[in-house]
Amino acid sequence: MVERVRAAAPRGRVRQLLASTRGGCTLFVFADRVLSTTCSNIKIRLKTFLFSEEEYPEAALPTRHRPEALSALARSSRFTTHEIKLMYRGFKQECPSGAVDEEAFKNIFCQFFPLGDATQYAHYVFNTIKHKQSGRVNFEEFLGILSRVARGSVQEKLSWVFALYDVDGDGRISRAEMLSVVQAIYELLGRAVAPPAHPTAAKDHVDRIFHLIDTNADGVVTPDELARWCSRDPALLRSLDTLDTVL
Repeated sequence: MVERVRAAAPRGRVRQLLASTRGGCTLFVFADRVLSTTCSNIKIRLKTFLFSEEEYPEAALPTRHRPEALSALARSSRFTTHEIKLMYRGFKQECPSGAVDEEAFKNIFCQFFPLGDATQYAHYVFNTIKHKQSGRVNFEEFLGILSRVARGSVQEKLSWVFALYDVDGDGRISRAEMLSVVQAIYELLGRAVAPPAHPTAAKDHVDRIFHLIDTNADGVVTPDELARWCSRDPALLRSLDTLDTVL
């Protein structure tokens, strides 16, 4: 039976933007048609509240991280200057210092998924986007990952999904890593899943799909194996398009 996920109403523009990364987990974990049900919930519409050119980025406080010039951000991403202004407005509201750390990131995710516990999943997502040295995410980094996940090529989107599950960053996904992320996603959804998930649902799901992706049966999934598995399913590839952010 396909699980139905009740959409939770997000609060705040950055929370809405961060919801686009939710598509990555949906794409991989619920690939056996659950993804087609839930991916439709991740398109994002933002209020067209536009602030003036002078407010970007000169409004930054001395202690705040100052993002690159608007024109430079537009050149380095797949968003228009108008869209970047909208995102920067929301980012400033949620992250006044100009950067977000893991705890703040978790708080945002937990408010977006009030029916479950998003803590562990937020940790995995944050690991894919944080600056390795500082452990924080500034606006440029946030914009960069959103650009790749929302409007990048199929390969770029799959690369991000792979990084999400490759918890230790060794270039391979073990069964244990897949299970840990799948479990985190079930915890994130919590009471939003109807009917309620069985206690062994995460393990059952991994047992069902891991061997299908691990085609050479060596106990790990490589980027090529993931890409080949996805390419065999046109519906799954089409679901990547739903990661786009509509502004």
